Amino acid sequence: MLNQATEKSLSKFMTKILRHSPEDFGVVLDPMDGSCPLSILLEVIQAQSQWKWVKQEDIEQVVQNSDKQRFEIEADRIRARYGHSHNKVQYAPGEPPAVLYHGTNKKALSSILKDGISPMNRQYVHLSEGTHFAALAGSRRGELVILKVDTVNAQQLRVTFYYAGNEVWLADSVPPGCCSVVENEEIGH
Repeated sequence: MLNQATEKSLSKFMTKILRHSPEDFGVVLDPMDGSCPLSILLEVIQAQSQWKWVKQEDIEQVVQNSDKQRFEIEADRIRARYGHSHNKVQYAPGEPPAVLYHGTNKKALSSILKDGISPMNRQYVHLSEGTHFAALAGSRRGELVILKVDTVNAQQLRVTFYYAGNEVWLADSVPPGCCSVVENEEIGH
């Protein structure tokens, strides 16, 4: 069993490999779903002197305990569910719930209400079915603001939504007219 600090550190390293710079480690991700063989990821991790002791069970622990469910293991393959900054991972379009949520910070709010939500340095805008994941994402960057996204209106404006799994939805962008601020009393419902 990994302790919490080691687990977090290993999670960050896995994120670097699977979401941001797989080519730096000689990892080739499947262009359709962004996965690679679990055995390859394990070899790459073990090739780093500080991680040579890592076992497959340690990777599985990180996947299991990730607060935002960043990773997914299916059969003998692993992938980051979302957040890629390298080659764009393809997702199948899906039919989202009528309302999704996006966590951001107070400093970004005026820009979002004027211009909409853009992916910034990521490939997609990240949205969630509940306020919990939105709060986790938004609280990292300053004073939290949660936005409600009207997906029905957005789809009428030709926004396509993609399901990334575990209540996470993605979009290329969200127009400003589809966003509204969630009031504190609405959070958690």
